Amino acid sequence: MPDRRMKIGEFADAVGVSIDAIRFYERRGVLRPAPRTAGGYRTFIQRDLDRVRVARQLQKLGFTIEEVVDALAVHEGNGATCTSERWRLEQVEARIDAQMTALSHTRQLIQDTLAACDAGRCQLLAIDSPETRG
Repeated sequence: MPDRRMKIGEFADAVGVSIDAIRFYERRGVLRPAPRTAGGYRTFIQRDLDRVRVARQLQKLGFTIEEVVDALAVHEGNGATCTSERWRLEQVEARIDAQMTALSHTRQLIQDTLAACDAGRCQLLAIDSPETRG
């Protein structure tokens, strides 16, 4: 039933997100402003469901909300292909690699600090504490 209209609660349930998430998607441009009933209720159709499902999949892949909006806009223009859009995934992959490197560095700092604690040189104490004055 592609033309069947759903109110926001039913729509949110169908997509598996909160009503606030649907409003957020609308504010950020993932969804176009929904038409409203005479009573002021937003209504959504199957195309909107598909769009949010694609957006959520892109977010799971690590896309920011801005990247999701951009990718959806290209997709809607029917100009998107795997070849033309591959750079988007590569960009996300590079960002994740950088985050993993930063996390690895932080993990090493934690391990070094734990080792110092084990050796009686706790680095977590205030600089002016008696334990750190030596």
